[in-house]
Amino acid sequence: MIRCIAVDDELLALEIIENYVAKCPFLELVGAFSSPLEALPMLNNSECDLLLLDINMPQVNGLDFLPAIVSPPLVVLTTAYPQFALEGFEAGVVDYLVKPFSFERFLKAVQKAQSQLARPAASVPEHIFVRSSHRMIRVDLDQLLLLEGKKDYVALHTAGQVIDTQMTLTAFQERLPLNDFLRVHRSFIVALNKITTIERNIICIGDIRVPIGDLFRDELFRRIS
Repeated sequence: MIRCIAVDDELLALEIIENYVAKCPFLELVGAFSSPLEALPMLNNSECDLLLLDINMPQVNGLDFLPAIVSPPLVVLTTAYPQFALEGFEAGVVDYLVKPFSFERFLKAVQKAQSQLARPAASVPEHIFVRSSHRMIRVDLDQLLLLEGKKDYVALHTAGQVIDTQMTLTAFQERLPLNDFLRVHRSFIVALNKITTIERNIICIGDIRVPIGDLFRDELFRRIS
C-alpha cells in the first residue's frame, strides 16, 4: 500500500484527489492539507510514500517547499500552471498533472510512482562523481563539508577544494546519505558531522558561515539534539 499526502489550497481540488485515490486499491490517503506547512511534520516523520502537491499556494510555493522536506517522498505535482513543468522535472518529480486532469491521467502518474517504489533500495555510497567543466571528479563524502546552490550551478566545498557543477541541490539531496547530510536552507546542504558551532541563525563549519532557513530550523535542531 502506498501512503499518500495531498496538499492543495483549493478544497474542490482536494476532494477530487481524495476521490481519485479512493479508486486506486494500492493507494491510501493518510493526510489532506490546505497548507504545505501543516503537512510538513507528517512529511518529516516519513509518514508517506507519495506527495500530491499543488504549486501556486498563498503561504509557500510548492516548488519552494520541497527542499524543506528532510527525506522527500516521491512527488506528483498537481497544478493549473503548465509553465512550471520544466522546473518541476528538474526538481525530480515523478509526474506533472495540469488541472483539470482526468482519473486516467492521474492513474498513469501514480502508477509511475508505484513502479519506482518497487525498485530495490540503493546502498549508501562512500563517494560520488560530479561533472565539472569537461571532467568527472570523484568526491569522497567524508571530505564533503557543504553544498552551496548558486544561480546556475552548485559549489561543493570539500576539505581541500571547491568544485562547481551544474547539478541542482535537489538532485544532490537524493544522492547523499540522509543520515549524514541535511538541507538547512534553500541554498545549502551541510554535513552534520562537520558543524563546528551554531550561533543563532548561522551554522559555522570551520570558517564558513551558513544561514539557517526558517523552514529548516526545527528539523536541524531535532537532528543535532
